[in-house]
Amino acid sequence: MRHGFSLQEALDMVFEDTNNDSDPLIFISPPDAAVETDEDSANEDDGGLIDNLSRRQLSAVAEIRWNGKDDNEIGNQRTQEPEIPEKKNPTPKKRKSKIRKKCHDDSEIDSHPTEVLTRLEKTKSPPKKRKSKGRTKTTWIDGNITMQKDFPIPDYSAFQDKSPVDLFELMLSILLLILEESKKYALFLNLPDPKISMSELKCFIGILIATGYNILPGKDFYWDSGDDMGNQMIKNACRRDRFRQIMRFLHLADNTQMNPNDKLWKLRPLIDRLQRNFLKYYKPTQHMNYDESMVKYYGRHSCKQFIRGKPIRFGYKVWCLNSENGYLINFDIYQGASPNSNEYYDQEFGKATAPLVIMLDGLPQKQLPYQIYVDNLFTSFKLLTHLGERGYGTTGTIRENRVPSDCPLTNKNSMSKKKRGEYEGKISKEEGIIDGSMGG
Repeated sequence: MRHGFSLQEALDMVFEDTNNDSDPLIFISPPDAAVETDEDSANEDDGGLIDNLSRRQLSAVAEIRWNGKDDNEIGNQRTQEPEIPEKKNPTPKKRKSKIRKKCHDDSEIDSHPTEVLTRLEKTKSPPKKRKSKGRTKTTWIDGNITMQKDFPIPDYSAFQDKSPVDLFELMLSILLLILEESKKYALFLNLPDPKISMSELKCFIGILIATGYNILPGKDFYWDSGDDMGNQMIKNACRRDRFRQIMRFLHLADNTQMNPNDKLWKLRPLIDRLQRNFLKYYKPTQHMNYDESMVKYYGRHSCKQFIRGKPIRFGYKVWCLNSENGYLINFDIYQGASPNSNEYYDQEFGKATAPLVIMLDGLPQKQLPYQIYVDNLFTSFKLLTHLGERGYGTTGTIRENRVPSDCPLTNKNSMSKKKRGEYEGKISKEEGIIDGSMGG
């Protein structure tokens, strides 16, 4: 993993690196918030290209990660300098083309791209090491264990007589606030009150839902008179100019009460209300999973992420806690330094896993024996131990460099030579954690 440079420099390095066959992943740290306008400067219906990124996003700190290499392997490549064998009569070689890059101190460097990367990294101060508590020695034994605990059956009788529209309004109980804030926003712009009614607002939201699955090149095309365009249901429901007017004044937060530490302050009332309602009407189920999700978005916002090699490359990254039947229990939109973060959890489990622990703290019935499933981005020995102390079971794949060094598991290369489906497991007697690997 390479870091210590801007997104623009990261993209240049990826496109210039022709020796690496694997697809790199680029992670962007959201830039600082700079709220100067209430509208996007790009059309969200267009885009999908790197040219859509703003100047602040291109100058944000980025990381490059190549698939097939873990952190230890890449770290060794950084620190070890290649040995160059001495030759008595070296043959003259053509001079390689040089690239001019600017360091963080605005000094120019003439060098090969790899030398540029090394010097750029040296300009940054070394990261401070976290103080972590030493883990006690673990006793590992062969075998497997089963964890079967009784769990109450969820009761959905309160929702049996409700229609899908009733359930939608039950979760989105913020319509009155939207009407009030939209009126305030018109006064803030010194413009006449748009006088949006409750029925018009519901119709507007319904049109947004319809445009999500009935996709046309742009929103104006839904009112097009052509045979190959247009949507008669939307035409009958609302006029195009009225739809534009509602979209212009639609607002969720008071512009006079901006929170500079929250990049999502304009959506915060909606986010808070949804989080409360999701937890309020959640009927506990034993199995739940935690993962990241990308919400496609091509407009310009400081929280928009670009991840190369993913099905959805541009958009918002959201940490999601889901039940086994697909119910979204809780969520958190990634924005870098979040005002709702927990510094202790960030240091103990990492910024990707800390939201999971925070969400588990907010569950209505924390004493139940939940079973949580995660992937190798989040799994760590600390997380498994912490959730085990809470009485939760956790299952997840784990990266090889996170396996405790005292765990006597067969290494990855040897296990890959064994028959497919062959399994090896070790149990820690102190924490009750199973660490296993499969052949094939």
